[in-house]
Amino acid sequence: MKKIKKVVIPVAGMGTRFLPVTKTVPKEMLPIIDKPTLHYLIEEAVNSGIEEVLLITNPYKKTVEDYFDISYELESRLLKSNKTKQLEMIQKISSMVKIYYIRQGEPLGTGHAISLAKVFVGDEPFAVMYGDDLIKSDIPCLKQ
Repeated sequence: MKKIKKVVIPVAGMGTRFLPVTKTVPKEMLPIIDKPTLHYLIEEAVNSGIEEVLLITNPYKKTVEDYFDISYELESRLLKSNKTKQLEMIQKISSMVKIYYIRQGEPLGTGHAISLAKVFVGDEPFAVMYGDDLIKSDIPCLKQ
């Protein structure tokens, strides 16, 4: 069996069960203690040996992309303020894994969202994770 190196995470849903907060904050970005839910999922993927992540988003999920991107201005300010602990934390987020994005133009469901990943996964085996499934375990579930 080939090693699974890629994961697809559909995050294009509107999060209607969590309204009104999800009107402005994507469901996957709602915090659990000090990190968004999606951050925990991506950490699990990395701890399971995943090398590349594809997030299927929608036009209203720019917050998701911004969170995992490099933030040059913030990093510069943290460096100038000698806030090295916070700087290292921010840099770790943007460098933990290669993340790619595809936008699902219209809400046609999970099956359609995952079908958009064909170009990303090709003929390789891949995993699918969902932004509202968090399971605490000593061994990451994806690794199991």
